[in-house]
Amino acid sequence: MAWVHVLFEERLANPGRLAALTHGMDEVRALCRPFTPEVVAETCAIPAPTIRRLARELAAAPRGAVYGRIGTCNQEFGTLASWLVEVVNVLTGNLDRIGGSMFANPVAWSMLTLRPPEFAAGWELGRWKSRVRGAPEVLGQVPISCLAEEIVTSGPGQLRALITLAGNPVLSAADSGRLDAALPELECMISIDNWLNETTRHAHVILPGHSALEQPHCDELIWSWAVRNAAVYSEPIFEPEAGRPAEWEILLTLAAIMQGARAADVDVALLDRFFFAGLVSTVAADPTSRIAGRDPEEIVAATPGVGPARLLDFGLRVGPWGERYGGDPDGLTLARLREHPNGIDKGALEPRLPELLTTTSGRIELAPAHITADVPRLARRLARRDDGLVLVSRRHLRSNNSWMHNVPSLMTGRDRCTLLVHPEDSRRLGLADGGRATIRSAAGEVEAPVEVSEEMMPGVVCLPHGWGHDKPGTRLGVASGHAGVNNNLLAPGALVDVPSGNAAVNGIPVEVMPA
Repeated sequence: MAWVHVLFEERLANPGRLAALTHGMDEVRALCRPFTPEVVAETCAIPAPTIRRLARELAAAPRGAVYGRIGTCNQEFGTLASWLVEVVNVLTGNLDRIGGSMFANPVAWSMLTLRPPEFAAGWELGRWKSRVRGAPEVLGQVPISCLAEEIVTSGPGQLRALITLAGNPVLSAADSGRLDAALPELECMISIDNWLNETTRHAHVILPGHSALEQPHCDELIWSWAVRNAAVYSEPIFEPEAGRPAEWEILLTLAAIMQGARAADVDVALLDRFFFAGLVSTVAADPTSRIAGRDPEEIVAATPGVGPARLLDFGLRVGPWGERYGGDPDGLTLARLREHPNGIDKGALEPRLPELLTTTSGRIELAPAHITADVPRLARRLARRDDGLVLVSRRHLRSNNSWMHNVPSLMTGRDRCTLLVHPEDSRRLGLADGGRATIRSAAGEVEAPVEVSEEMMPGVVCLPHGWGHDKPGTRLGVASGHAGVNNNLLAPGALVDVPSGNAAVNGIPVEVMPA
């Protein structure tokens, strides 16, 4: 906010061509006025002259991009932080500019870009609230920390069944200890997973999908954030055992069972065709699509395969370089992508606005009300003094989240589940490098080895997330031998970013003392 303040105050804001595409500039100017560098310096722990210098340097640079991702969004002001990243990019003219923050144009079009039918008339938030806490929904979701209370609180609407898909919320959810205690109370829990882990040990039924090496792979999501327009298709290394259904077949079967069908009566091929035909009809009815107005049945008949392979072939054909079902005979199909095992690169990113704008106004909405309504909460934060410690998380290259701790070759070497503490804090708290510390929050308490490190800011301690493999009933022999502690036991369930409902798992107030 102080950067934005400086850009306006010193007349450095220069959105260039974006000015004609943007609505809400005056509202942002008014919102940032109280957030001078001098006012925020103490809270940010960055001197006011430094804040001003950074804003000036960014404004003066011929090209520049401000970039934020997970680190900005999983703390108590995640929505505002993520929004302001783009506000700064707009004000400096760096959004959708070569050398700035750009939009990819993936080779394979993704279903995730479709607007759900329930939001056909525009995005809405807060349409209903959770039963127990009264948390407002955001795009159909409420915080994961609501799950435990919805299971254990009796009354109409009590949650009695759960399906998990390759997830481990007993380790990854905020206030995870409460969820771990709640899952045994479910009447039905089904997990689609290849591991008996800390979460799936509670399941009544575990349905294993194919392993990563038994199925093909083509990412349809991450290429949306890539720095080039490309795609790669990977063939399976091994054929799965005969009779083992693929994950997508399991999901379709469960969907039918939830609608009252008996498993033995489910026709997966028919459901798959229905799903695909519905998708094609939706895309063909979109006047902006590359098959607008075409006969959906003709498109369905011309797309071979089943399941995800057929969806991918469709995505490639109707994508920006696709063959468009005869519209561009030299365009891409899945068969042609498979001829290039190292992938296809369609070049660098290019500006895509206003083509991508789908707002009701047809412009960049710089000051959406559901986001800017949270600015007063940010202003109140300036008056708060945090004299104690706060806890942040981290992950290591060899232990991405909770996924890799059962791989022997990745669990060699020193203990990586350590509490990082700045030397000043270690001396003040009586903590010794290699000793053990107790970390306590409003939600729980854990004990971990101490690693004194100048990587940390004074006042901030750090535990990696994804550990805590000491639960009885798992079958993770390697991980159990390197259990570590679960830092999400310390994340209070009620600590959320208000506009999104996203759990704040960084910046948790804690006490630390020698164990």
